[in-house]
This record gives sequence, structure tokens and C-alpha cells, in this order.
Amino acid sequence: MLGDGDARRGVWVVVVAAGSGTRFGAPKQFLDLAGKRVIDHSVAVAARHAEGVVVVLPAERVADAAFAPKCAGSLVAVVAGADSRAGSTRAGLAAVPADAEVILVHDGARPLADDAVYSSVVAAVRAGADAAVPSVPVTDTIRRHDGGVVDRSLLVAVQTPQGFAASALRAAHASGHDATDDATLVEAAGGTVVLVPGDPRNLKLTTPADLLVARTLLTETSRTETGRTETRLTENGS
Repeated sequence: MLGDGDARRGVWVVVVAAGSGTRFGAPKQFLDLAGKRVIDHSVAVAARHAEGVVVVLPAERVADAAFAPKCAGSLVAVVAGADSRAGSTRAGLAAVPADAEVILVHDGARPLADDAVYSSVVAAVRAGADAAVPSVPVTDTIRRHDGGVVDRSLLVAVQTPQGFAASALRAAHASGHDATDDATLVEAAGGTVVLVPGDPRNLKLTTPADLLVARTLLTETSRTETGRTETRLTENGS
């Protein structure tokens, strides 16, 4: 059950948000999204599925991160990132307790990851996968620069949170290699990677246009949830 202590036991999430926002023109993880910072949305859902969350931020922002010590009953720690994505993940891993069983790594710039994706990822790792990666079908036509169309039925777009058996993730990062995707490191080290259903709404904020889309999606989600609540109240005679 969501929020159940047994389900969260042994699970930690590393939220990587140490980027400078070069393409965005500002550190996007601190921008407002429906009244909360982008990073706050990302941390809130992570905390519902883990004993603890490690948030990796730019070194200059660690001191003024202003996170509550606990979020949804989970410990939240903040550490400084590195110059690369892999380096920042390793900084977060160093703060995860040695007895963690499942470690998820999530992009702080994906504030719309939902509970279903988190649950599917954790379940796949609990079932024995070294790595579990949410994915969605590629819907655009893809062409190579040198000509020719790529068969999109063979492709998927991968998302985060990506989940890992803690031992597999730590061993993969011990190599010191860089990659933009943690599952790639685990696979290169001989680990098994499985795909689980992602969510098309779980977009990564890369440009200002993405932020506008995220605001629209959050507004629609809020309206839907409000409608469901009102329906339940009516059915219960309240």
C-alpha cells in the first residue's frame, strides 16, 4: 500500500538535480511550478516510496536548499553534486546507507513522475532485476543524419526513476565510468535490465516550453482529482 512502512523499507531514492540549467537559462530545479519549486515536486513523490531521499544539488545551493528534514515520513538529506551526471549520482550514492536494498535514481527535472511508475520500478527490482527502467513508445518518426528512417517499433524512450538492486548500482559506479543513464552502467557491468511501463506525462524539463506543458498537465491532474473527490462525497451523501 502506498505510504506503507513495509513497502518503503530498504528503499532509497537519489534525486539528481545538480545541473546549472544552461539550456534553460536558469537552474530549472528551483523554478516555480504550480506554487512549488520543481525540485519539491520531485522530492515529494520520491519520499512516498522510500525510507529516505538524497537530493543532489549544485554545491552553491546546498546551504540554502530549505528542505524540511522529513517529507512524508522519509528522511531527506542534501549533498553537493559534481561536474558530471555520473559524478553527481556517485555523490548521492555515498550518502545512501550501506543496508539499502533498492536504490532509485531520479532526474530532479522530472517533476511529474507518479506513484504508479515508482511502484512498478520498485516491484521489478524486488522481483530480481538488477535494473528496472520506465519506458514509453517512440511516436515520432526518427531519421538518421546520414539518411534513412529508423524503425521506431524497435525503440523506446526511457525515463526516470530508474531502480536498481543496491549492490548492482554500487558495483557499476565503482568503475568510475561516465554515462548519462545509470542503467547503461549496470548493463555494461553485466547486470540485467528490464523495462517497465512509463508515463508520457513524465516529461523532463529541458526548455522553457516544457515548463509550460508541465503546468498545464498539473492543472488538468488537479482538476481530475478534485472531480473524483467531489463525486465520492456526493456518493457518500456528504
